[in-house]
Amino acid sequence: MRQPTDDDLLARSFSVTMPGGAFALPTEPGWHQLVHAATGSMRVETGGALGPGRAEVRVLPPHRALWLPDGWRARVVVHRRVALRTLYLAGPPRLAARPTAVDVAPLLHELILQAVRDSPLRRDRPAHRRLLEVLGDRLALAPSAPEVLPLPTDPRALALADALRADPATTLPLRALAEGASIRTLERLFLAETGLTISRWRQRLRLLLATELLAAGEPVTAVALAVGYATPSAFTAMYRTHLGHPPSRTKLS
Repeated sequence: MRQPTDDDLLARSFSVTMPGGAFALPTEPGWHQLVHAATGSMRVETGGALGPGRAEVRVLPPHRALWLPDGWRARVVVHRRVALRTLYLAGPPRLAARPTAVDVAPLLHELILQAVRDSPLRRDRPAHRRLLEVLGDRLALAPSAPEVLPLPTDPRALALADALRADPATTLPLRALAEGASIRTLERLFLAETGLTISRWRQRLRLLLATELLAAGEPVTAVALAVGYATPSAFTAMYRTHLGHPPSRTKLS
């Protein structure tokens, strides 16, 4: 029997359960990727040293997925056990020409998992074509997730960003973390290269880290302290203001 070639396939899949660590997602020219966590939460880094575009960081709890167009690469960082499910899709792009995170409703979640289970999906099988048509329709309707952390490229600004990423709860003044530049210069660099002031960038960093920890099952009080808030109530107020729902909802997602 003739083995199917890439021209015969609409989709392939990659599944792995990771207890922790970091690795680069396998890629192949001509295939787009849909990256999703069946369970657990992961951090995904794109651009910069990984390929085209500026470096960006996103957090993907189970209610999020990342569209990764052909030609883009990603690095996954996992702190706790996560069941990674990735679809490799052939054909024209279904979404944007750059990495885009989308909200995953329960129906889309199940469609992704079913496509992964049934892969490889073949052009000559009507059931496979119908499954991908429905999945593509739901994916196109999924709202994009705005919480992305762009990283600066200037070495001085990046050094400050790395220091804040290493310890988002630090109480040290920014001038103590700055290397080789004044705070005024760093403010200008952050705004020009990320579109955010340092304070807003730091707040978004804390929000993304909090989402990651909550999705991993950490209690709200522990998360509040980990990202630099003195009280759970102050953290909850910030979280609700930016995401429209309390931390407990993310924890249960």
